[in-house]
Amino acid sequence: MGAPENDRPARDAKRAILARRLAREAPSRAPAPAPRKPAWLKVRPAGGDDYHDVKRLLRRSGLRTICESGACPNRGECFGSRTATFLIMGDVCTRACSFCNVGTGRPRPLDPDEPRRVAEAVAELGLRFAVVTSVNRDELPDGGAAQFAATIREIRRASPGCGVEVLIPDFRGDAAALETVLAAGPDILDHNLETVPRLYGTVRPQADYRRSLGVLGRARQWAGAGRSPRVKSGIMLGLGETRDEVEALLADCVAHGVDILTIGQYLQPTPEHHPVARYWAPEEFRDLARAGRARGLPWVEAGPLVRSSYHAREQAEGVAAGDAE
Repeated sequence: MGAPENDRPARDAKRAILARRLAREAPSRAPAPAPRKPAWLKVRPAGGDDYHDVKRLLRRSGLRTICESGACPNRGECFGSRTATFLIMGDVCTRACSFCNVGTGRPRPLDPDEPRRVAEAVAELGLRFAVVTSVNRDELPDGGAAQFAATIREIRRASPGCGVEVLIPDFRGDAAALETVLAAGPDILDHNLETVPRLYGTVRPQADYRRSLGVLGRARQWAGAGRSPRVKSGIMLGLGETRDEVEALLADCVAHGVDILTIGQYLQPTPEHHPVARYWAPEEFRDLARAGRARGLPWVEAGPLVRSSYHAREQAEGVAAGDAE
């Protein structure tokens, strides 16, 4: 069993990359004072027996979660509810997105035993719904698609009846890699757009908005209307987007067959990361949720602390219940 690698060098490398990028962009970026974090943006403190049980299980299994690597504000609540989003294929990403807290560098080789260990952890936690994500592994021919597929199959074997959601990278637009994951039969196929197209150059410079839409559209074509996997995406607000741009993104999600969309507030991990342009108020999130549903999105989960995998089981069950009505 392998232990999680020390990700501090990768985090330091990521911060150095972002600092250089910020210095290059400084002349074209008008300085603005950072907005004060509002009083209503509060996070439940971590603690409790279940929280520590999950932490111990992860350490004992040599597994990682995006909850910890991505500094998710909900990890105290989720661990306390005996849920977690497993991060496979290491804790070092080949990309350097300016919103993300995961480190950047040269990843280690894949661990062939990792899918089994994830499945054993899912079984030990007694999960009814498991969520699996990964770093980008652009150096791999399939971007890590086979590792996703193996993890899905192992979870199915160890926990029959457990729902499985995978939050995947774009696999550089490789349709065959996407089909490898889809053929393993996840219940939810999630790929996050993250932000509006205008901001990709500074927020996700190694990604492409149209390519990400293509992932969502191909997943919908594979499944067909009303069949698994359900197609899911997520975005952050507060990076500098406008309401009109978000409305246009909602329309793109509808056009590409998205069933579930999550909308949350961006929180800056370090001073080198992309600055927070503003904090959207809770009523604005509620209004966007209504707007998304009015456009035809079956399920929109929106709120300041909403993240991709937050309430994932409830979202899947809610969409399924809507079909039964």
